[in-house]
Amino acid sequence: MSSLKLGNIGSLVTFSSQSSSMICQHDVELIIENSTIIEVGKKLGDADFFIDCKNNLVTPGFVDSHTHPVFVHTREDEFHMRLSGLDYNEINKNGGGILNSSRLLRNASEALLISKVKSRMDAFLKFGTTTVECKSGYGLDTDSELKSLSVIDKVNKMHDIDMIPTFMGAHDFPLEYKNKKDAYVDLICSEMIPQVAKQGIAKFNDVFCEKGYFNLDQSRHILLTGKKHGLIPRIHADEFSCFGASKLAADLKVLSADHLMEIDKSGIDALANKSIIGTLLPGTTFFLGKKKYAPYLDLQKKGVEVAIASDFNPGSCNIQSMEFILTLSCIFMKMNILEAIKSSTIVASKSLMIDHKVGSIEKGKKADILVWRIPDVKKIPYFINQNQINLVLKNGKPVFTA
Repeated sequence: MSSLKLGNIGSLVTFSSQSSSMICQHDVELIIENSTIIEVGKKLGDADFFIDCKNNLVTPGFVDSHTHPVFVHTREDEFHMRLSGLDYNEINKNGGGILNSSRLLRNASEALLISKVKSRMDAFLKFGTTTVECKSGYGLDTDSELKSLSVIDKVNKMHDIDMIPTFMGAHDFPLEYKNKKDAYVDLICSEMIPQVAKQGIAKFNDVFCEKGYFNLDQSRHILLTGKKHGLIPRIHADEFSCFGASKLAADLKVLSADHLMEIDKSGIDALANKSIIGTLLPGTTFFLGKKKYAPYLDLQKKGVEVAIASDFNPGSCNIQSMEFILTLSCIFMKMNILEAIKSSTIVASKSLMIDHKVGSIEKGKKADILVWRIPDVKKIPYFINQNQINLVLKNGKPVFTA
């Protein structure tokens, strides 16, 4: 069994389980064996192989806990429609948006989707994301949702990155159910969820709870049905309007309530009281040209644990760089950089129930590690248009070198 040592580390920034806080260590080294961190400390012994970090920053790999990567084509035409004055919901009502992606995915072969998703996972690794949550949700019928989850599973087995699968048949109402929405909810609950559970790939069940999409009663029914079949609930909440989605998240004790741009004080209180993680997606706000970002400081003040993620998807956020998401979080949500690192590593991993394995550089955890070309963590949001990651280790193996 060979060992690998990382030395000449300028600063190592990570969450510490021992102190329950972010720490910045200097003049430390770490040793990896069999994909696992076995030691972190000063003046460690020799190893079979050595990586000289050249006095630069080392952090955990990013955990991107909210993405929609299973689609055929990007929707740049809609981006230009928004520049002309149409908003996201107007485009969707006219047959664009999610429904546009759904038409393409239903007709796509599994082989084509595997090729496209694999390429997207390559890009995630390049940008330092070593674990990524992946939702279905562009099929909107049973066969296509199962196909999407199968694609996630097959790419996960052939790719270095770790992909965490989420079923999201409740992403929108397909055209054939636009005038019979409750019937589509029944289809999700009576047919899709049982078959998804039987397939055995999805870990989570997500719902787009929003005006014009799935209302509170429909969302509750879908999430509770999923729970009965072993799917852990998550929810898109309070993105475009505030009508009780965060309170529903608290009532159902979902693992994560995501977006939250329009959350109000009572919604924040509800999340705080039930210890629900709030996953904020500033890239979507930025990409859609919105001015109102999720109220990170208010959530933090109330004690809500906050994750940040990319929301990478074909229409409303074509961003895969978590480094850029950190920059947006610092500028527009007033996060300090240590909180941004925490939110994109350990809290994000907690929202996926894998914080015992990834999300921090600690003894016994997976060696998912970024070696930067900058010495100081404060430089990350400053270099807004440059990828400052020099080396990505996944399970202790170099998977990207700049």
